[in-house]
Amino acid sequence: MDYLFSEEQKMIQELTRKIAEDKVRPVAAKYDTTQEFPWDVLKILAQSDLFAIFVPTEYGGTGGGVLDLCIATEELSRACGGIAVCYAASALGTFPIVLFGTDAQKKKYLPDLASGKKIAAFGITEPEAGSDASSIKTTAVKKGDHYILNGTKHFITNGGEAQVYTVIAMSDKTKGARGASAFIVEKGTPGFTFGKKEDKLGIRASVTCELVFTDCKVPAENLLSKEGMGFIVTMKTFDMSRPGVAAQAVGIAQGALDLAVKYAKERHQFGKSISSFQGIQWMLADMATKVEASRALVYAVAKMIDSGKTGVAKESAMAKLFASDTAMQVATDAVQILGGYGYMKDYPAEKYMRDAKITQIYEGTNQIQRNIIALQLIKQMAK
Repeated sequence: MDYLFSEEQKMIQELTRKIAEDKVRPVAAKYDTTQEFPWDVLKILAQSDLFAIFVPTEYGGTGGGVLDLCIATEELSRACGGIAVCYAASALGTFPIVLFGTDAQKKKYLPDLASGKKIAAFGITEPEAGSDASSIKTTAVKKGDHYILNGTKHFITNGGEAQVYTVIAMSDKTKGARGASAFIVEKGTPGFTFGKKEDKLGIRASVTCELVFTDCKVPAENLLSKEGMGFIVTMKTFDMSRPGVAAQAVGIAQGALDLAVKYAKERHQFGKSISSFQGIQWMLADMATKVEASRALVYAVAKMIDSGKTGVAKESAMAKLFASDTAMQVATDAVQILGGYGYMKDYPAEKYMRDAKITQIYEGTNQIQRNIIALQLIKQMAK
């Protein structure tokens, strides 16, 4: 389908697709095995100005938006969901600064993030605070012109590799969710260390590890917005970033579909290509239809966000929910079409299936997305 991209967006799509095919796909299996962070690929993305597309022009970016990010993330994910999320997670860590940073904060951090000289990460999840983000225990106590952070974050994408972190901590426990605040914390800050690196089912090129804060002294000037705005920062950030997760899911689904179609044409049974069997044809037709429907929803939501429309929580949740459920189903069907070969690491079908699963979990499980959608529907009906 033609999504009426601008010339700049068509260039982003073409460029990222070429990088994905020439630089990402050949190393996807290697990084999946070694779990090394793909700095060599990220350097190529940086040199291609792809980290700049979601940063305003006045701070070193190219002034694009969520749609530009979704286009790039989808193309990278067709080749490797793990490498793609290393890129997209930097946008997740950058968005809070774009949305809520002061001019001084933006001038200090955004140019390096736009150039890819530094990458970002977002820290909210804790051992006892996943979907229930209001249960975070990391604290931020103000002392003079600094805040002292104590606590542990886990399952943090780009953890240990990123140089800039947006961290959510409780500055006033008595206020519940309204007592959370957001801080910019730089790697190397005394008291800020890294803990366990996770051994994951999928997206294994992406590093996921703990952030540990032990009397970590963060300048008061690194507070984003004001005290008590931590969950507003988080929710507004997720509204912008969830279409990116959805785009990752679309890319993974498209990659799995491409593989399934190619294999079905080449594989012969009973004297003919299995693509001639109606059972296979119907599977491929359903897979392709769901992928395109997911893509249309993701791009529509991204365009709506870029237009400046507010109150997009429902639509962002819908995009993430539908696209990630589609990715899981399409990737599983691709394994089925490849049969025994789909279960073997000689083919990337099993990797697509492993990579797809996380898109149903992070940035809010799909059960939480359904809660968000239903709540917004009920609120709208009450008006």
